[in-house]
Amino acid sequence: MHPSNGIVTTIPNGTFVENDTTEIAVLDHPADALRNLERALKSREAIIGVVGLGYVGLPLALAYATQEFRTLGIDLSKDRVAHLIGMKSYIEDVSDETLREAIEAERFEAQSDFSSIGVADVIFICVPTPVTPHKDPDTTYISHAARSIAEHLRPGQLIILKSTTYPNTTEGLVQPILEEAAARQGLLLGRDYFLAFSPERIDPGNKRFTTENTPVVVGGVTRACTEVASFALQQIVEHVHTVSSPKVAEMEKLLENIFRSVNIALVNEMARLCDRMSGVSLWEVVDAAATKPFGFMPFYPGPGLGGHCIPIDPYYLSWLAREYDFETSFITLSARTNEEMPFYVTDAIVRAIATQPVRLPDAKVLVLGVAFKKDVNDTRHSPALKVIEQLWTKGIRHISYSDPYVPDLVIPTQQGAMELQSVPLTEEVLRQHDVTAIITDHSAFPYSLIAEHANVIIDTRNGLKNIPHHREKVMLLGSGRF
Repeated sequence: MHPSNGIVTTIPNGTFVENDTTEIAVLDHPADALRNLERALKSREAIIGVVGLGYVGLPLALAYATQEFRTLGIDLSKDRVAHLIGMKSYIEDVSDETLREAIEAERFEAQSDFSSIGVADVIFICVPTPVTPHKDPDTTYISHAARSIAEHLRPGQLIILKSTTYPNTTEGLVQPILEEAAARQGLLLGRDYFLAFSPERIDPGNKRFTTENTPVVVGGVTRACTEVASFALQQIVEHVHTVSSPKVAEMEKLLENIFRSVNIALVNEMARLCDRMSGVSLWEVVDAAATKPFGFMPFYPGPGLGGHCIPIDPYYLSWLAREYDFETSFITLSARTNEEMPFYVTDAIVRAIATQPVRLPDAKVLVLGVAFKKDVNDTRHSPALKVIEQLWTKGIRHISYSDPYVPDLVIPTQQGAMELQSVPLTEEVLRQHDVTAIITDHSAFPYSLIAEHANVIIDTRNGLKNIPHHREKVMLLGSGRF
């Protein structure tokens, strides 16, 4: 790979840049770097770099490769890169065939270091943004990516941060790193190179909304940054909504995810109330409320939240709020409510064991589904992991799981790591276990078989809603029998 042709750094005399880099005004004609980058994008000569080839980065990279862009993917995991070089996708939303076509057409290349990042004209940062044990943001991955890019910064490059994070990460963390490197070359942000934030909107396993047809938001550090970032995204996305700054785009992403966190916490709390009341099923209540054509959106209870963003984002916002002497009490309480659900489910399993003639240490529990949502292989922050860990903590040693998407699993405990392998879901396996807990309602599960042959069923997802028989042995979350 090599840099695209035509990216120059000469700035016309008619271009005026304010000292405050939050604005850029073009008086006579646009800066060459901006227009040349746009021309390179339009002609498909621009090279796209994607840092972080996970659930966000890999689909993004392949989306550009599919649109005939030469794309360089970088991931520090040598195992991931080896899979990609071998034309094997580890992301369900990217097929082996799509990956193979991109590689054979020389549109996609994966590397495990940053040595070639300088050839990229547009660079997306799609790295993890976890929290520390104290629930504070961990921006280590972003900082490392920004510094590695800064070492290869050149005129005409556009950097777009996509990792979910708190407002002011782009301008307060990434921008100073890039500006320090740019100053050594006399490069000016918004004129010679560009920086923006565009949050990811990936829903693993969603066949209807993909990278290409899901609208995205973008905000640049300057108006020129917003313009060129929007144009870059328009090459693969049908609709791009621009906002006034990276901070707005960063806060918008948090709002998206916290909206779900808060509403799920609401129905989870109501489910626990219905369980205590008995005689009222929250599932029936929600379905009835959903008949209202306005002012209501259905959310359903479950064993807890998973995935990368929703369990973490409330803490990103609460951490930021403390800087302004503000407490996000409502948002933080919602996050804690959802975090309590795996413990609530664990207690229900223990109570179910207590109804049977078996001692707790001898009880056998089968967990159905360990992915964080149905029909995917993503186990990040899955509530099933916490349920299994808590069962182990309570002295239950005979724990099995079945998941068609997750063949093996490692769960850390105080006594060391638990290494499990998915068991086949057969009549015999179901009969052998004292309690079967549906934690993730995969479509592939044979629910009639489960209802008929399992001894006691803990249903946290209403997976058996279409199975009318054998209801007497089903304990459904939020139904009054949990």
